[in-house]
Amino acid sequence: QVHLVESGGGLVQAGGSLRLSCAASGRSFRNYIMAWFRRPPGKEREFVAAITWDGVSTHYADSVKGRFTISRDNAKNTLSLQMNSLKPEDAARYYCAADSTSMYLSADLSTYDFWGQGTQVTVSS
Repeated sequence: QVHLVESGGGLVQAGGSLRLSCAASGRSFRNYIMAWFRRPPGKEREFVAAITWDGVSTHYADSVKGRFTISRDNAKNTLSLQMNSLKPEDAARYYCAADSTSMYLSADLSTYDFWGQGTQVTVSS
């Protein structure tokens, strides 16, 4: 079991940056694949980025590749998402998610069994 709480969302101008954090409770965090998803207004939840338990491997959606960086600190039970060069289309509610069973990175939201409540990101043009 893991409890996830996101923070760091807010209002930013296009071209700006934000850093999202996800604080996880529970000793199993370090064993889980972690990911960020987002739900833009009026759209389905979509994959953003994922990272292996050891932080060695990452996977990004094409729409954020080169602009976003996912990272984790297992000693602090924290997952982060550095978002640079933000665009209006990045506006969404961002969720962190944990996959407690898989060994491989996945963009499929059904793979993830623990979710936070999300943090809102608004990008003004």
